[in-house]
Amino acid sequence: MTAKPKFAMYWAASCGGCEIAVLNIHEKILDVDANFEVVFWPVAMDAKYKDVEAMEDGSILLTLWNGGIRNDENEHLAHLLRRKSKLLVAFGSCACEGCIPGLANFSPVQDIVTTAFHTLSTDNPDSIYPQPVYAAPEGELYIPTLAPRLRTLDQVVDVDYYMPGCPPESHQIAAVIDLVIQVLQGKAELPPKGTVIGVGNSTVCDECTRKRNVRNITAFKRIQDIAPVDPEICILEQGVPCNGSATRSGCNARCPNVGAQCIGCYGPAEGVIDYGARLISAFASVIDAKEPEQIDRILDGIPDPAGQFYRFNLAGSLLRAGAPAWKKNGQAKQSSGQGK
Repeated sequence: MTAKPKFAMYWAASCGGCEIAVLNIHEKILDVDANFEVVFWPVAMDAKYKDVEAMEDGSILLTLWNGGIRNDENEHLAHLLRRKSKLLVAFGSCACEGCIPGLANFSPVQDIVTTAFHTLSTDNPDSIYPQPVYAAPEGELYIPTLAPRLRTLDQVVDVDYYMPGCPPESHQIAAVIDLVIQVLQGKAELPPKGTVIGVGNSTVCDECTRKRNVRNITAFKRIQDIAPVDPEICILEQGVPCNGSATRSGCNARCPNVGAQCIGCYGPAEGVIDYGARLISAFASVIDAKEPEQIDRILDGIPDPAGQFYRFNLAGSLLRAGAPAWKKNGQAKQSSGQGK
């Protein structure tokens, strides 16, 4: 009996929603079990790093990697699974472009740690901070060390395919699984290396049924400050920052279709070099002003520019990080052994 090809999935710096999205394909998960031997999926089975290290290089056919690279453990596993896998897929927004964890790239590591362990919402009267190494009676204990900034998977290792989304839509996951199974059965061929899979080939605006080119705006507002939102007209043209014009299609415009602005979780559309720059251009195009000073004033009214333009894409953008995160002093302080 021919052995089934091996499948792996790993969760790095992310929320875990991608793991749930895979389970949300419902009975299609049985096709995964029928066609693959799951050899490494820590969230779903008992598996050890040493088990993966003992495998032959290239013995895993397909690995879905979700999450960015934030610490040395993430980086070690990225290199390990790249070596053991024939196909490595950056699965979900965190792996493809950094996503919400990537917004921490605006700050140095020490500020991030301080916020987590020494703010009003944290009960830490003795100011105890995590240490990379701790001498316990049983021996030295180690925890992963944070890197100066979060990186996308392809900034660390070579990636075969990209599947964006926060998380990827379940129907898109199911379609990709069907394709891989057809490839295994000799009924289809894999797309060229580097292809973005499980997505549309246009923008969210093209999937959206709202009317465009109806009106221009004189100010940007939060959606809760507009009552009611017109159900027929483009949300951006109502003054609410909507990212659909720069965002890759594939989600069926779920958010705009229920009256909420697109926040960009499917990442840059094909041909977009820098997501934030494309959005600024799109936003400027609906402004009812001609003078540069007027345009700047209206754009300055966007409530959260950094979060708006780089909510999902900072780590994977041309910018990648704010100046403080590029400085190594924050990492040096965090590694110096603060705490008790």
